[in-house]
Amino acid sequence: MKEAMVTFFGNYAALLVFLHVLSAVVWVGGMIAIRVAVHPSLQSIEDPKIKLGKTLQIVGRLFHLVIPFIVILIVTATLMAVGLGFKGTDLYWLVHVKEVIWTVMTINFIYMYIRRKKAQKLFDTGDLPGAKALVAPLPNLLLPINIVLGVAAIFSGVILRGF
Repeated sequence: MKEAMVTFFGNYAALLVFLHVLSAVVWVGGMIAIRVAVHPSLQSIEDPKIKLGKTLQIVGRLFHLVIPFIVILIVTATLMAVGLGFKGTDLYWLVHVKEVIWTVMTINFIYMYIRRKKAQKLFDTGDLPGAKALVAPLPNLLLPINIVLGVAAIFSGVILRGF
């Protein structure tokens, strides 16, 4: 299996690295855009129902956009970790750090996804306070955690690539 992964990486290295970087950019960049640009703009909406509805809609669209990129990121990371042959090098520990970061980010994403989905159901049934309570930690805690972790993972990737 390892031989096949090394060969596959050797044949498609540029494409795999591109897809990996693109996936990180879409996921982390999307979160940054939502937190820094979209969320503050939504706060200017005075009607609480419209504000919450738009928040749920925008976050839902982002989440569905990034799901395939998360999968691509995990697959390409695995192929790169094996294909680049970091095992036994001084930077092998950093490969594991990145694995932990992306794993924590994925778990946090799943948690946010579930909260948003439950909030959408509450919103659809007219329970605005319940929906708002479920969504509240996303922009102020959970999303910033993933942004910081994502930036750290991207920086670690740059170190691993030798720049």
